[in-house]
Amino acid sequence: MALIEVKNLQKDYVNDDVITEVLRDVSFKVEEGEFVAIMGPSGSGKSTLMHILSFLDRSTGGIYKFEGKDTKDFNDDYLAKLRNERVGFVFQSFNLLARTSVLDNVRLPLIYSKKKDYDKLAEKALDSVGLSHRLDYFTNQISGGEKQRVAIARALVNNPAVIFADEPTGNLDSKSGNTVMFILQKLNDQGHTIILVTHETDTANHAKRIVRIKDGSIISDEKVAKRTIATADKDLIK
Repeated sequence: MALIEVKNLQKDYVNDDVITEVLRDVSFKVEEGEFVAIMGPSGSGKSTLMHILSFLDRSTGGIYKFEGKDTKDFNDDYLAKLRNERVGFVFQSFNLLARTSVLDNVRLPLIYSKKKDYDKLAEKALDSVGLSHRLDYFTNQISGGEKQRVAIARALVNNPAVIFADEPTGNLDSKSGNTVMFILQKLNDQGHTIILVTHETDTANHAKRIVRIKDGSIISDEKVAKRTIATADKDLIK
């Protein structure tokens, strides 16, 4: 059973009786443990597709099955539960709470779950991204690269079924971006399913498979012929 399966997926936006097709006839599967990059230019529909896959939006037509279940049967409360417990998010703009500690940012998803030992779980997630020394720092006291690593720890803290990363290196310098990709590759090597959205070939090549989308349709779906292996300071990320 595939973790994610979409068939003939469609998404339209209606504005003053004008229908804009954003996605049409999109079909593919993602197996547990894969690292997939969804790649395409601006306006191609890749972010809309990610929003549907991560339960931030609903499709207009077609079928989307998550862990074998048809998502059309999911009500709003269940979708909220999935977003918190089964899905992790990493965004280009970090989306961290300002004037709040690094530890509290990572603890946040746990507040809405039934899990205990919030601090222990959050500290473990931060250790996995090399930020144990930044627990008590406020988010305005750390660098952009560190902010994205906090975002990854927050995405990881509930041990989700899949982590969605939307242009995770877009606001970073090349060194910080490489460290972020190193962490994502390490998490994938540990068994985490990663779905990365990007418009950059260099970033997409860190994945193991690239789904290319253009004008709302998939134009290719291939394994990465020569995967780029990211590196990081060994003293920084262990």
